[in-house]
Amino acid sequence: MNKTVKELSIFFPFWNEEKNVENVVKKAIPVAKRVALDWEILMIDDGSSDKTYQICKKLAEEDPKHLRAISHKPNRGYGAALREGFANARYDLVVFNDGDGQFDFSEVNKFIEKIEKADVAIGYREKRQDHPFRHFLMNLLKIWDFIFFGFYFRDIDCGFKMFKKSAIDKIIPLKSEGAMISTEILTKAKRKGLKIVQVKISHYPRVYGDQSGGNLRVIIRAIRESFKLWLDLRYGRI
Repeated sequence: MNKTVKELSIFFPFWNEEKNVENVVKKAIPVAKRVALDWEILMIDDGSSDKTYQICKKLAEEDPKHLRAISHKPNRGYGAALREGFANARYDLVVFNDGDGQFDFSEVNKFIEKIEKADVAIGYREKRQDHPFRHFLMNLLKIWDFIFFGFYFRDIDCGFKMFKKSAIDKIIPLKSEGAMISTEILTKAKRKGLKIVQVKISHYPRVYGDQSGGNLRVIIRAIRESFKLWLDLRYGRI
């Protein structure tokens, strides 16, 4: 069977996802084998307090050629986990997918088709399966980013995105440690003139674990990071 791409780096950010890790990674492995000649899966543990990292290490031991477990302590945030993934990805095509089991990784083919004529491909959830408060926050983020950063996308914080490595090299270093990482990525990509395409994908209800995106501490941190990003842009620091 012909492979779709020569090489692919895949990474999953995990935080207290002990009930999801194995299922998410083992579902991704046959997809990776099908779509890429050379591939790797990075399991990024964001300082979990449960058994997430132990499970990641066990999986990595089963296939050290293709699977790697990476962890940092203490918990730093979603943005820090993505930065870790970008920094450790080895191949020319990089995709990340949230580790909560709410995406179907086999839809990576949709991103591969789009990325041929783009630098960045970002998912948008056809029907978001989250608490209504998360929908409200998403719409608020769209308005916020349009006002402060001058762009609009259908689903800014969707946790399924693909990048050419050359595009990552143009937007790093990234500074956001929390939820504003997506805004920072898209802001820098737009400023660098990178071509961004949007990809419609499926979204499924979370079966195990708890969401942290609606947490007040996370929201306050995101607002603080957003203002810092805006000031950096205004005064030419990025």
